[in-house]
Amino acid sequence: MLGAPHVCAARCPRAGARCGGCRGLLPAGEVAFEHVDFSYVSDRKLLQDICIEAKPGMRFALVGPTGCGKTTLINLLLRFYDIDAGHITVDGRSSRDYTRASLRHAFGMVLQDTWLFEGTVAENIAYGCPDATREQVIEAAKRAHAHKFIVQLPGGYDTVIGEDGGTFSQGQKQLLCIARVMLTDPAILLLDEATSSIDTRTELQVQAAFDELMAGRTSFVVAHRLSTIRNADCILVMRDGQIIERRHARRAASGRRLLRRTLPQPVCPVSKPVGQINQSTDGGLHLSR
Repeated sequence: MLGAPHVCAARCPRAGARCGGCRGLLPAGEVAFEHVDFSYVSDRKLLQDICIEAKPGMRFALVGPTGCGKTTLINLLLRFYDIDAGHITVDGRSSRDYTRASLRHAFGMVLQDTWLFEGTVAENIAYGCPDATREQVIEAAKRAHAHKFIVQLPGGYDTVIGEDGGTFSQGQKQLLCIARVMLTDPAILLLDEATSSIDTRTELQVQAAFDELMAGRTSFVVAHRLSTIRNADCILVMRDGQIIERRHARRAASGRRLLRRTLPQPVCPVSKPVGQINQSTDGGLHLSR
């Protein structure tokens, strides 16, 4: 199994993480999609012939217009749905060989729609590892660039927040969720960058926290920022449920040149016309022909 059941297993994305009380096997973080097809409705195809090979520690940026299948890829990794054809493997074994609970032990996830519950700041950070010490909670918050704003709260880490984060900004909520994942120390990350409701300063903190979180971990990022695309190992450009282009990002041109035209020679041939990655007026990314 990816993670042996234990005291934190039901809530910790990775068994054997560094929170107090978590012990177990550590997944390597190798992920593969092998000719995967999937549709929510049988007569309406969505994902078609998806092939991805992610070695441990690789960063993948998923780029494409709304509805192209980026979020669906994440849902399939976590087995919220089962695929129609092909195989998804984690550490060389089919994802169907694992229980859903044990499979999800390998993953940490931070999405645009953050989730916080009524309780203290420390309790929210330690949700995935309830046996974590205060020192571990604080260390995770520091690595997530959340410590500074937390200590400025009236009660610091003991400040009680309302459901959905109360008066915290969207960026602060996301920093707390990043700290939560930092604490559980997963092998594989699923990240969705926020595209709005974050001021420039907080956006820089969130980006720095994402970079810290992704270091040494297999990562799939629904990318909306130039910096994320530029720092990825591989860019997967999606349209209409297909990967229409693959790029080695670190061989690509930097700066806005990346947004004005497609990247250098693809990793492998594609049969469809290659789209261009452009920057919209709100700073997000979209595709055009």
